[in-house]
Amino acid sequence: MYIIFLGAPGSGKGTQATIVSQKLNLIHIATGDLFRQAVEQNTELGQQVRAYMEKGKLVPDEITIRMVLERLSAPDCESGVVFDGFPRNLKQAEALKQALQEQAKAIDEVIYIM
Repeated sequence: MYIIFLGAPGSGKGTQATIVSQKLNLIHIATGDLFRQAVEQNTELGQQVRAYMEKGKLVPDEITIRMVLERLSAPDCESGVVFDGFPRNLKQAEALKQALQEQAKAIDEVIYIM
């Protein structure tokens, strides 16, 4: 099962995504967590992310998509994922849809929290 939680910062999407991922025993993927982890581990992508974060800029779609799809390809994501705040735009949504279609999978639910 693949579920997306969307909403404004502070809307509770992260809290709800965490609860749902625990109840359904699914991996919770939040881009902010991925960014912080990559920076902390000083990976190649983490170094790129750090440069944007230090300037107070948004991380470009290409890097964000690459990080999420890399995480999605891990064996623990095979049975499903709860996405927290991803995708944020059409380009990211199309990349996710394409990646899932290549695995004969699709998004099951999208929840928008106001």
